[in-house]
Amino acid sequence: MEFFNNHKKLFRTAFLFFAVLTLLVAVLPALNNQKNNRPLPGAEPLSADAIKGKNLYISNGCVACHTQQVRNLDMDKSFGSRPGIAADYAGIHRTDLWRNTATLMGTERTGPDLTDVGNRQPSRDWNLVHLFNPRTVVKESIMPSYPWLFTIKEQPEKGDVVVNVPKEFMNGREGKVVATQDALYLIAYLQSLKQTKLPDGTPSPDFLYKREQKQAGTAAATTEPDGASLYTANCQSCHLPNGEGLPGAFPPLKGSEVVNGDNLELYVSIIMNGYDARADYGVMPAVGSAANFSAAEVTAIINHERTAWGNNGKKVTQEEIQKIMDFVKTQVQE
Repeated sequence: MEFFNNHKKLFRTAFLFFAVLTLLVAVLPALNNQKNNRPLPGAEPLSADAIKGKNLYISNGCVACHTQQVRNLDMDKSFGSRPGIAADYAGIHRTDLWRNTATLMGTERTGPDLTDVGNRQPSRDWNLVHLFNPRTVVKESIMPSYPWLFTIKEQPEKGDVVVNVPKEFMNGREGKVVATQDALYLIAYLQSLKQTKLPDGTPSPDFLYKREQKQAGTAAATTEPDGASLYTANCQSCHLPNGEGLPGAFPPLKGSEVVNGDNLELYVSIIMNGYDARADYGVMPAVGSAANFSAAEVTAIINHERTAWGNNGKKVTQEEIQKIMDFVKTQVQE
């Protein structure tokens, strides 16, 4: 009982026990994880702009609504090509001597997961419009606007990044919307979020609880890609569900000469390699190459766009699209 009556011995023992427990439970396992886990060989470190953007991502509370973890569930397939692994987070270091860094894995998905958003939505123009007012490109979005990351100028200066915002979303304000440097930093961080491919030969973890494909009677389920689903997943965010695009920002596909025309080489090249319309619209990224579209998928998208929204373009076959894709790839390599 003398030990418990001596407060100095009691508190020293408690502190020693706490220190040893912390060392065994927290410090040593953490050091062991650092030793055993390394970033994947193809992982790219954040650029200086992306690091500043990450700090803005944290300070604006984006982690409250967005996760950065692809779970090994079939429902997470839309957020990445594979489930997340420890190596995906091995390159995350302390912010500074006094502060640890948030891994930003998140705990709630009010908005979509952002693990692979740099590949899923690489367009800087789309991201800027979405940041200024999400309802501009996603009508049902509940994401807040971030107007303080932009300024309104009557005459933009040389070097300003002008955001093509439709007049109805300007709330009566006149002038051009110009992205601040903070907005560009934040977009740089979002564009850096790309799921690194596993080294060749390394098996990818399986997504669990896969949905079974129901078959009608004894007929085999179709293996042809669904053009409408592919459009929704890869094209709809810019060109909108009705195919009318966004005036001044993204061109319409409804009634488009490219969509309904006969220049399939241009059509396929735009899907696979992107397109720069210069002053008319924002730059379209290489959506097809980023998503690694097959000829069957490109065919399905083209046929969907040619028969939707009143378009009357001639349907194409997978064989002719495959020939064009081989030719387009050859041109790019040369």
